[in-house]
Amino acid sequence: MESTSLENQNPTRRRFLEQIGAATFAGTLAGITIVPRHVLGGPRHIAPSEKLNIAGIGVGGQGFRDLENLKDQNIVALCDVDDVRAAEAYRTWPDARRYKDYREMLDAEGDKIDAVVVATPDHVHAVASMAAIRRGKHVYCEKPLTRTIGEARALAEAARKAGVATQMGNSGQATEDVRVLCEMIWSGAIGPVREVHIWSDRPMNGLFGTYWPQGVDRPKDTPPVPSTLAWDLWLGPAPERPYHPAYVPFKWRGWWDYGTGALGDMGCHSFDPAFRALKLGYPTSVEAVSTSVNKETFPLASRVRYEFPAREDMPAVSLTWYDGGMRPPRPRELEDGRELGEGQNGLLFIGDHGTIMTSVAGRKPRLVPESRMRSYKLPPKTLPRSIGHFKEWVEACKGGQPAGSNFDFASRVTETVLLGCLALRPELREAMNRQRLEWDGAKLAVTNLPEANAFIHTTYREGWELEKA
Repeated sequence: MESTSLENQNPTRRRFLEQIGAATFAGTLAGITIVPRHVLGGPRHIAPSEKLNIAGIGVGGQGFRDLENLKDQNIVALCDVDDVRAAEAYRTWPDARRYKDYREMLDAEGDKIDAVVVATPDHVHAVASMAAIRRGKHVYCEKPLTRTIGEARALAEAARKAGVATQMGNSGQATEDVRVLCEMIWSGAIGPVREVHIWSDRPMNGLFGTYWPQGVDRPKDTPPVPSTLAWDLWLGPAPERPYHPAYVPFKWRGWWDYGTGALGDMGCHSFDPAFRALKLGYPTSVEAVSTSVNKETFPLASRVRYEFPAREDMPAVSLTWYDGGMRPPRPRELEDGRELGEGQNGLLFIGDHGTIMTSVAGRKPRLVPESRMRSYKLPPKTLPRSIGHFKEWVEACKGGQPAGSNFDFASRVTETVLLGCLALRPELREAMNRQRLEWDGAKLAVTNLPEANAFIHTTYREGWELEKA
């Protein structure tokens, strides 16, 4: 199990990774005139002074922003199914080779690329990332790491086996604020923490309606597919259905076949600091309540509660997630007129001796009330500071320490987030009858409702299966 500290300081793991890198480099030198590296597998040795050759899979929107953060490296190939969404990336990197199908790109590029950035809709994350890992490519994948729990576990195991550097796209994990939050909690600023509350305004937004549709049924009309969109490639591993602008762009997040709802979208950002500060492992149970559900989209609003066991010197803790306008109770000590969180998003850590409130992803940690924060002296800086979320990954690709949200750590956060999505499945709500799901994380199984286990994995369209590790 990967350490839950912000920077993996395990020297045994570092030596192990260095040995893998050295062995791979030696093997490549010995056989380069006979067998190409993409056949042998394993990452190429990259000197610290050398730039990575990076390919993007999904380069519009967030994918473009990710590549912008890596523009000091070589962006050599771009893959996107939507010419309109990809246009800005095409203009920014005109010399990069262009593809619509990531499978063709990975086959064609072979030894020309060292790493890939996956920023597709959620349903393609696992199959694209696994295809890259199987070819020895380092992988940066947007959050949530995958659409299903089983995929998250499979990616972590495959990346570990391949010895590739990985990072999930929750950039808040690299901030100073997350480290300060950990140091405050570990120094006993609020005593043992027994409750965490996390909330998000998504998918609702009181000022502008909704971020994306949820609580709606499948559209019945079938407008023509835009000439700039390769719809079958956009569907990828998902079941076939007619194109509709209700799904793309970005609106796919609320649909069960493609996204993971508000919890999947924002949970990986804000569960991350809770996992680090409280050294969380697998939860033992989850239960959920929500507005009405249907089989097409996530509910408009939900509340999901997890229970975690005691670990190390920390007591058992409950973690509750709220979305769609739901909020936790205001702490008694929170000043009148002061907003709960910031911008309708936030976290509360409730300890035996006080409360810490933060913004989304653990930003701006403050003791409550503010008068207590003003008189509080921050503890010494005991945690190493990040060199930057994207730079962490680049350095890991070159043989440095594993990045802070590498797939070993990120898969545990993602699995927990997606366990909440599992508890919201419309197919299970009647069977659950408001009971909680008992979870065995090590065995990847719900122990008290066997039918729930059918949704831990997924079925892929023919030709889009998850490659074997």
